[in-house]
Amino acid sequence: MEKGEKTCYCCFVYLCNWGKDLICCMRQSLPLLLVLVLATFSPMAQVLNTDSLLRLLPAAREDTSKVHLLFSLSDQFENAEPEKAKHYAGLAGALSKKLNFEPGTFRYYRQLSYIYAYQSKYDSVLHYNKLMLEIAKQKRDTFYIGVALFNIGESYKFLADYNKGLQYTLEGVKLLEGKGYTSIEANLYGGLQGTYLMLKQYDKAIGFGLKAVELGRKQSNKSQLVSVLTNLANGYGEIKNFPEAKKIYEEAIAISRETNNTSIEAMCYEGLADVALKENNMELLKQYAEMALLLHTAVQNDYGVLASKQALALYHLQRNNSSASKQYATEALKIATESNFLEGKAEVLNALSGISFAMHEFINAFNYADESKKITEKIFTEAVARQDASLRIKYETEKKDNQIKLQQAEIQEKKIINYLLIAGACILFLISLLGYRNYRNRQKIQQQRISELETEKQLTAAEAVLKGEEQERSRLAKDLHDGLGGMLSGIKYSMNAMKENLIMTPGNVRAFERSMDMLDSSIKEMRRVAHNMMPESLVKFGLDTALKDFCNEINQTGALRVNYQSIGMEDAQIEQTTAITIYRIVQELINNTMKHAAAATAIVQVSMLNRRVSVTVEDDGDGFDPVLLRNAKGIGWVNILSRVDFLKGTLDIQSSPGSGTSVHIELDA
Repeated sequence: MEKGEKTCYCCFVYLCNWGKDLICCMRQSLPLLLVLVLATFSPMAQVLNTDSLLRLLPAAREDTSKVHLLFSLSDQFENAEPEKAKHYAGLAGALSKKLNFEPGTFRYYRQLSYIYAYQSKYDSVLHYNKLMLEIAKQKRDTFYIGVALFNIGESYKFLADYNKGLQYTLEGVKLLEGKGYTSIEANLYGGLQGTYLMLKQYDKAIGFGLKAVELGRKQSNKSQLVSVLTNLANGYGEIKNFPEAKKIYEEAIAISRETNNTSIEAMCYEGLADVALKENNMELLKQYAEMALLLHTAVQNDYGVLASKQALALYHLQRNNSSASKQYATEALKIATESNFLEGKAEVLNALSGISFAMHEFINAFNYADESKKITEKIFTEAVARQDASLRIKYETEKKDNQIKLQQAEIQEKKIINYLLIAGACILFLISLLGYRNYRNRQKIQQQRISELETEKQLTAAEAVLKGEEQERSRLAKDLHDGLGGMLSGIKYSMNAMKENLIMTPGNVRAFERSMDMLDSSIKEMRRVAHNMMPESLVKFGLDTALKDFCNEINQTGALRVNYQSIGMEDAQIEQTTAITIYRIVQELINNTMKHAAAATAIVQVSMLNRRVSVTVEDDGDGFDPVLLRNAKGIGWVNILSRVDFLKGTLDIQSSPGSGTSVHIELDA
């Protein structure tokens, strides 16, 4: 290997990771939002061309017909010259407000929403759709309420608020789907495809995309068809069906040129650049990215310009032209900063980190990586997981509280009725006595039902907290492995490359080798921590393999000799949440043994018979009095009890001082 090759090898890891991140960034600007904002079209625009409309404008009277004329002019420019489209839409909106013409005001909000969507200005899209929703609710127009809700949901998704996005989108679908609105069904399914693409549920996304295209081909509206075609091509790109993706992009480009839809043409070239990147065809990547950049600049789509420049930065970095790569990435960073594209900014900073490593500007590389990490943590903070758990707890709690209040109201109502009966029928003592006894029995039943609901509410809250905890463990493990692990590996490769080009004294060589050993130890320790937080074998191979690996790891440390035994677990099908919970219980019990029992050996036995799982953990340690656990306040023991309660299992402890400990747990899989 030549020296020149060695000097850039240290950046290869960052280059590969950046390429993956760039794909996501490019995909953000594809036309997934534009699904319902043009639910109706101006008939005048379909009959007259731009020149004819402009000739009519000077003589038009200041009435509603001029409003329609101005909107028709806006329609002519919306896909190729957005600023002109906004100008004429603004004139139409101002005249509509002057005439108190509410349909015109509504159309003005809808028109601006559409234009800003193609410019990737999602804050503006959200703003104008909220204004549309207010008018639609005042008019009690179910159709446009559904349109506005759906578009609000799409806007929130592109602003990275996926909870609100999914909520509003599905509310809109509920109002629109299957109600006979055939003109927008293709766009509706296209929007759902975009939703499931963001959720990475690609099978559902492709299914909705095929439905959207099938319906779009039946309509005469080519603007609608080209949008859903582009969405479908995006979906095929995600599942790596590149031939189909390229074929559909080419069809969409042809229709875009036919309809003068520059915005979607730009997005199609951006999609083709995405495919070229995945196929490692860098020359095609450059060709398509330059075309996308030219078109995105023409329609002033800032996010599209950002993604295109980032793609060109990747091309030049792969061609070892670091200065050109840095220039494109810096320009992309400026756009992301000025437009407050947080996710795009994080991606560009990550790219600049890789470029700086390639240029051996290590301080800049670490600074860029640190800033990217801070932005990512700002977007995907721990509060997201907590908010998710909190929302689910709140929803389930409110539902149970309402049921409890209903039951209490029924008890109170029956109580009043019974008192009235007793007061009114005091001369019929026997009848009133029987009525009172009947009342007491019903009260006990109702109270029992309330207690059951309270218990169910507590279990629901525990389940949400445990799931939130596991989600956060999984996210942190992934961040450690992919983020810090990649950076440490990059440093190792960089130091190895530097060693080949340096002349060092024997003392410096030994110091250098010690540093490399410490770096290897750091990488191993990071991987061990990430593995403990969310064992990869548990997700890939199941509970039996994960427990076996865990016990082997304990044996390798020499701290405790653990004998693992499993019966009937080889082909056992256990739901993942249950498997994770059982794993955590065993992990906590073994940790307690190592910390407190002073044991030499332990046995972990897991068996499954007739969907009944039994877990036994025994050790030959000091033992203890189980009565002491009643007042135990340690987090580890509390976690074990919470998890057993969550699984609705039973727990039995056999132990005494000097005789070791045996913990037996049974539960339904």
